[in-house]
Amino acid sequence: MINKFVVIDLETTGNAPKKGERIIQFAAVVIEDGIITEKFSSLINPKKTIPAFIEELTGLNNEMVKNAPLFSEIAPNIIPLLKDAYFVAHNVLFDLSFLQEELLQAGFEGFYGPVLDTVEMARVLFPTADGYKLSDLAEKENLLHDRPHQADSDAQVTAELFLILLERLSLLPLRTLRQLEQLSGGLKSDLQQLLDEILIEKDKNIEKLPETIEIFKNIALKKHLVSMEVKKDLKQYQYPVNEEEKIDMVKQGFEFFEKRTGQFIMMDGVFQSLLNEHHSLIEAGTGVGKSLGYLVPIAFFAKQKDLPIVVSTHTIQLQEQIIKNEIPLLTRILPFTIKSVLLKGRNHYISLEKFSQSLMDENDNYDTTLTKMQILVWLIETETGDKDELNLSSGAIYWNKIKNEPTVFKLNQDWHEKDFYLRAKNAAQEADIIITNHSLLLSDLSGERSILPEFDYCIIDEGHHFEKVASQFFGHSLDYLTTRLLLGQFGLYEQKLLFYKMEDLLASMFLQKGDLVQTFELNRMVIDLSYEMDEFFKLMAIYAKVKSVHKKGSNRFKIRFSSEDQGKEKKALVISAERFAFLLKDLHSAIMARLEWIKKEKESLSNEQKSLIEEILTFLTELDRLRNNVQDCFTKETNFVRWIEMDSRSPQNVTTFLARPATVATALVEKFFNVKKGVVITSATLTVNKSFDYIIKELGLDPGSTTQMMIPSPFNYQNQVQLLIPEDLPEINKVTLEEYVIAITEHIITIAEATKGRMLILFTAYDMLKKAYELIKESGFLNDYAMIAQGITSGSRTRLTRNFQRYDKAILLGTSSFWEGVDIPGEDLSCLVMVRLPFSPPDEPLTEAKCQLITQQGGNAFSDYSLPEAILRFKQGFGRLIRTEKDRGIMLVFDKRIITTKYGRAFIKSIPSVPVKKGNMDELVELIHSWL
Repeated sequence: MINKFVVIDLETTGNAPKKGERIIQFAAVVIEDGIITEKFSSLINPKKTIPAFIEELTGLNNEMVKNAPLFSEIAPNIIPLLKDAYFVAHNVLFDLSFLQEELLQAGFEGFYGPVLDTVEMARVLFPTADGYKLSDLAEKENLLHDRPHQADSDAQVTAELFLILLERLSLLPLRTLRQLEQLSGGLKSDLQQLLDEILIEKDKNIEKLPETIEIFKNIALKKHLVSMEVKKDLKQYQYPVNEEEKIDMVKQGFEFFEKRTGQFIMMDGVFQSLLNEHHSLIEAGTGVGKSLGYLVPIAFFAKQKDLPIVVSTHTIQLQEQIIKNEIPLLTRILPFTIKSVLLKGRNHYISLEKFSQSLMDENDNYDTTLTKMQILVWLIETETGDKDELNLSSGAIYWNKIKNEPTVFKLNQDWHEKDFYLRAKNAAQEADIIITNHSLLLSDLSGERSILPEFDYCIIDEGHHFEKVASQFFGHSLDYLTTRLLLGQFGLYEQKLLFYKMEDLLASMFLQKGDLVQTFELNRMVIDLSYEMDEFFKLMAIYAKVKSVHKKGSNRFKIRFSSEDQGKEKKALVISAERFAFLLKDLHSAIMARLEWIKKEKESLSNEQKSLIEEILTFLTELDRLRNNVQDCFTKETNFVRWIEMDSRSPQNVTTFLARPATVATALVEKFFNVKKGVVITSATLTVNKSFDYIIKELGLDPGSTTQMMIPSPFNYQNQVQLLIPEDLPEINKVTLEEYVIAITEHIITIAEATKGRMLILFTAYDMLKKAYELIKESGFLNDYAMIAQGITSGSRTRLTRNFQRYDKAILLGTSSFWEGVDIPGEDLSCLVMVRLPFSPPDEPLTEAKCQLITQQGGNAFSDYSLPEAILRFKQGFGRLIRTEKDRGIMLVFDKRIITTKYGRAFIKSIPSVPVKKGNMDELVELIHSWL
């Protein structure tokens, strides 16, 4: 058994050792018997110039390595370290390939012992981590990582991380370890050898499982504990009427309680809305405490009436915040126990039976193997079985195989009690508060069997998104990659039938009565279908390109698919769509005919055969859904707005066809608002110029019977914010994009130097963001600032925001999703820049269609739609700057239309009253210095 591990980290001049790139810094940390026993590090003279980007990344320059030893001089120190040891690194193949090359060039033997990769191990052992970069994992495990991208610091942190991973492995149940060991032969490192050694040690003792874990059907799971509710006196459920009662109750949840009058007003508004069975619109400014403002009254109402209340949000972040932060707080506050549950669509939940069955599959690819290992570890942690908890960077195809969905063959009854979907559904039947998302809430309207129990009362948080989500829900979309992926699955079924030695099943499906022609017919149909799919998306791209001749300066564009168009490109596309739909129907019918015999043979099928038939039937369901989508988009008469989105650099692969209703107001009224007794729609941004008219119209609500409440933010914006408008910038609509970007880039550099970074810059288009980012980089003026840009710097919005907060001098550039939902309190964000007012482009298909509809109905498209929509986005952007009563900040708007047009005043009137200063940049910089 090997008890020695050598953790290595290198800094290099590039990525390719075979192309002459060299090591510039080497570091090793030796671990023996679970303790760090030795460290070694050295700078190395690479005998070549260090590239500028490597110098920027590592902080190592040519001067620092000029008098450092050559690699051949330190190699004799390295070889004894590696003797009889595991070679460990974060992304081990990179470090190993460089070290091997250098050792061989120096005339020494290479390293040929076992290797371990902490990236691979972390993926398996931390399946729910946000990211697997060394800095992400160091932050997660509270490890000090003061000099990222310097070998000695990276090696130390990797060693500390590795010890945590070893400890994690040692605590896994024996059953899980054995399953991981069986799968780990397919990994890039020698984790299997390490697992073998751990299992030999573990087998020497009798295992005692922790109380929180059970073994069920050969899989280790976290035990599900059912909490018993203590029934209380009905008097406990009396809603607190006066302020004193509310204070006595709410302060139970806080160590330091601070009264929020706005929150109490909101509580009363929500309670009255439910009690009197009417709909309400409540705009609650930042700092009101909106979540608790509705959770407290709905908890009392749910208990009094013994009815469930649904809370719907747009983002996963808010759902998680409610479950992890607000519900525990609510539990401390209330004088009674409440039951709450988070509900998602059925295919968010894992099917344990399918997963168990899939563990028997062989010949998995790397991604599937890694995903199986992640899930085995996750199952001893998860209480929900919800895939959103997992970080599946690859493995999405595998998830489709094990997700929970209706089955033809009844589940083995033994699995029922462990089924996460059924558990969530049953919990919802018993719950007082059900938290879900807008999409699932709307799926209730489609008439399909819903996971939601019947409900009459609902809170719609992030309500400004509800209309857009409804538009997507009632609409359709087709994209090339999803379609291609679906059709590509068919070829796997023949291989699997042969692999499982299911010759009878293969014959029944593909040969039918031994007629070989049948096989060729089915395969020919698939070939024809694949050809027609390629042709269909090719013609879609041609149509879009022909129509986009006037669109310059952007590779990405949206093209309206017009009903009136009679051009040859449109005719060709519609004919191809009809052919494609016809072939989809033919394939569906042909496979279904070959599966007819299953109805008679159900009992004689093995579990493997049943599992495979389920996969094929799921494929058929998806095939049918695709056909309906094609027909809805192309061959049915519709008043939907239809358009194509594509990228001219790779037209076919990123082409998407979308169809959306221009307005959803009528559908929402008929199917939702007229059916429910009490709906409260809330958000920090519902009003335009102190009026709810716009949102009322968009949702189709009756203004006479809908209660409207505006609860202002408790923050002192007059003393917390300065709104600055530079007057020495060109009018955005009077110069080219390039000229405007050059002008704003100069201002951004000037402001960044004045504020020492801590800037969030909001763009309305990615092309402008990218050009500004490149110009700032080229200028070299902000080289000592961390530049983080959406779409350029990799990572999710959450990760980019977290990286931004990590640096003292940082600038974050964002588009669409950064205008809201980004929460950066305190001094991390001191300056917010809006590059232009957030109007939707007038030729954006849905905007164009909405404006046409308003004009046809005698309205003013600009004042009824374009302006209010832009103002709501502006308010959301403004809301990023001040998140607590102690925050202070500067907001700059580069778009002079805010002061040069009549409508510009409407933007300023819609945000809290703040001091507005105009002037040239030099004057404003002086003000920034004195203010901050």
